[in-house]
Amino acid sequence: MNGFLVRMLITAISLWLAALVVPGMHLAGFGTVLGAALVLGIVNAFVRPIVILLTLPLTILTLGLFLLVVNAMMLGLVSAMFSGFSISGFWSAIFGAIFVSFFSWLASAFIGPSGRYEVMVVRRD
Repeated sequence: MNGFLVRMLITAISLWLAALVVPGMHLAGFGTVLGAALVLGIVNAFVRPIVILLTLPLTILTLGLFLLVVNAMMLGLVSAMFSGFSISGFWSAIFGAIFVSFFSWLASAFIGPSGRYEVMVVRRD
């Protein structure tokens, strides 16, 4: 449970940073950021695998680039659920999804399953 909360906070911070950097992406407040991060995690856990499975031929045809559109669709779905979270267009959703995905991946790379900061040290003798 601790790992889930840490990842949700990472997603919330990356959503907030994306709203600051990406033009056309707006978040109203702190509660909206946390709610959007929670719903984005739920949508990515349940809806995204179904959408990926349904669009698999198109994803293979585009050599995986269509997954950017799928990520943007999930972000757009979350923005449709919150009145304080808005995305103004397709390109804002694409750039926002890239930004959120990259920074969530980067921060999660240092977080283990228990939710703790973990670093692997390799010693060469």
